[in-house]
Amino acid sequence: MRTLITTAFVSLDGVVEAPGGEAGYRNAGWTFNGIEFDPAAFEIKGREQEEATALLLGRVSYEAFSPVWPQMTEEFAGYLAMPKYVVSTTLKDEDLVTNWGETHILRSLDDVAAPKETEGGPIIINGSATLNRNLSDAGLIDRYHLLLFPVLLGAGKKLFSDADKDKQNLKLVENESYSNGIQKLVYDVIR
Repeated sequence: MRTLITTAFVSLDGVVEAPGGEAGYRNAGWTFNGIEFDPAAFEIKGREQEEATALLLGRVSYEAFSPVWPQMTEEFAGYLAMPKYVVSTTLKDEDLVTNWGETHILRSLDDVAAPKETEGGPIIINGSATLNRNLSDAGLIDRYHLLLFPVLLGAGKKLFSDADKDKQNLKLVENESYSNGIQKLVYDVIR
């Protein structure tokens, strides 16, 4: 069984929206504005590309990443060759880019469970706030890789839903604090 890993830049109050500067969000680019860059804090991002064997995205993240990431061969080389899964009820095969490797459209959360049951390494989820909330609520996420930023953003898409559900325990398996206030937190979901 493969491990499904969510990776996210998250504010202290749980916002994951627009960390890289996407238009339309008033605090867009919050991971780079006013926070000193420390390359050590981002070591986990390179490790994720080396360890992951597939990439899972929601439709909105796919549509944001697919025109850009295939050309970013230095930054995202690890994601270029690996299979991608896009969860969408509206995306069509003809909407997929042709220069980003093998891509499969999954139509439901049940469809997401199928690749998890296969042999292979971890499947990583980048971006995809809505998908992350739905997968978490469905109990499909196995691990969280979080870079927690020392900012409060208030409004914005949150990593976790506010659904009334049973408590989910997590086990801290890796953590580190950096001089710029970022904290790396890696949690396994306890089943």
